[in-house]
Amino acid sequence: MTKRIPATVVTGFLGAGKTTLIRHMLRNAGGRRIALIINEFGDLGVDGSILNGCGVEGCDEYGIVELSNGCICCAVADEFAPAMLSLLDLPTPPDHIVIETSGLALPQPLVRAFNWPELRTRVTVDGVVAVIDGPAVREGLFAHNQEAVEEQRRADANLDHDTPLAELYEDQLACADLVIINKVDLLLAGELAGLTDAVTAQARAGVSILTASEGAVNPQILLGIDAAAETNLSGRSEIHHGHEGDDAPHHDHDDFESFVVSLPEVVDSTRFTEGIRQAMLRHDLIRVKGFACVSGKPMRFVVQAVGRRVNSYFDIPFGKDEVRRSRLVVIGLTGIDRTAVESSLNAAAGG
Repeated sequence: MTKRIPATVVTGFLGAGKTTLIRHMLRNAGGRRIALIINEFGDLGVDGSILNGCGVEGCDEYGIVELSNGCICCAVADEFAPAMLSLLDLPTPPDHIVIETSGLALPQPLVRAFNWPELRTRVTVDGVVAVIDGPAVREGLFAHNQEAVEEQRRADANLDHDTPLAELYEDQLACADLVIINKVDLLLAGELAGLTDAVTAQARAGVSILTASEGAVNPQILLGIDAAAETNLSGRSEIHHGHEGDDAPHHDHDDFESFVVSLPEVVDSTRFTEGIRQAMLRHDLIRVKGFACVSGKPMRFVVQAVGRRVNSYFDIPFGKDEVRRSRLVVIGLTGIDRTAVESSLNAAAGG
């Protein structure tokens, strides 16, 4: 029997650091041929482009299969299986496949897909890795805390159940074989200890909990878990979103909406990032990410924002014939005031 190729599913909420983790993995792959499938929620394939520009040898546009505008768990029948088969049918197949899910995706339906006839004899789920944003979870933004929710419910009659974000976080954690608490450099020692205890209590029994800064985790730990997750579906089932069986209807994402904002050339990068931070708070946005061109700068300006934090840096020069433009993906809860958000971001760019 032909040995099955291992696949690792990297899940986690928006801005947790999944792409940073994968970038570190590629840079320290030790000669291992790693293929990537990158999924996006939104119309602009930001993470794939970041990886394209990461400067890692062998990481180019032909090494990435990017599924835009829909979570893997919602579009597996149309896109995921063909993407997997295209990798498995390469003359020299990869040693390992890494799948980065959208921050809004549930990993369970994806794991179930590995039992499909065309895949189950050729590939296995080596492990599900959940990356969480330590400071965000510490603040209660994406984690369920019954006491805190009840206190808020008493103060606001409209808050009588978990938010969709908390439910997604719990379902992602319930599927994990390995949990990485990222951005621990932003936590105090006492905060980290308490957070680690809380995450351990929520995760499945026996699941390893690691800590990291900037996604720096040894690939030998990430790859080679040997969990065969597709054979243990009952032990990692969703808490809130029921997908009972392979033919169950897929959940939708009506709780969220996403759109792309095109902006003029940015006048001042510092003012731009601060303006994005203010827009995140003012409009209660979940995530803003994308690229911008800054006046007088030859390199592309990458922006990734979640909560109160905005990370930004210049990554690669614009191509000789490439159009200099600024485009951001905005993700928020359903009902977001798109016009107001676009106005705020245009003002931040100096337009």
